[in-house]
Amino acid sequence: MTDQETPPAEGSTPGGGAPAADGPAVGVEAALAEAQATAQENWNKYLRAMAELDNVRKRATRDVEQARRFGVERLAAELLPVLDSLEMGLEAGGAGADALLDGQRATVRLLRAALERTGVTEIDPAGQPFDPQLHEALSMQPAPGAEPGSVVAVVQKGFQLNGRLLRPARVVVAATPDTGAPGSPPPGDADA
Repeated sequence: MTDQETPPAEGSTPGGGAPAADGPAVGVEAALAEAQATAQENWNKYLRAMAELDNVRKRATRDVEQARRFGVERLAAELLPVLDSLEMGLEAGGAGADALLDGQRATVRLLRAALERTGVTEIDPAGQPFDPQLHEALSMQPAPGAEPGSVVAVVQKGFQLNGRLLRPARVVVAATPDTGAPGSPPPGDADA
């Protein structure tokens, strides 16, 4: 042998044999197999998530439909005793006027109680300051002794459902003493 030996060829073993079986190609194949397994697992997770989302959508649609169809169930159940009371009043048509009046009062109490249990509250603003959020002013009139801008008379009561306005109270509002009612001449213009 000479002092200068040639280095072994790349990929060959020092003994001059074939390349090793666990070389770079085997490492790439293992990494590829691992990546494919991860991709398959992620695909399965995606499919499960999409199926769950579809189920949630269907369930929400079904719940909304049920709410539409049976949303007034509680109110209807509360109003049935009122209907029964009205029917009993009609059957007692031969009763005296006092008995019929008492029956009507009882029916009104039943109806108010049923509405309150379902979240409907009455707005009766007599004597309170006018609130345009809850009241509808039908007119203004002078009202000696009443605070200007306060409700003097309630023409029709208003109602709220759990804090949301169903119908504003229709009211008459006290006018300020110096302006009087709308359309009337201002004080001091007696000859006009």
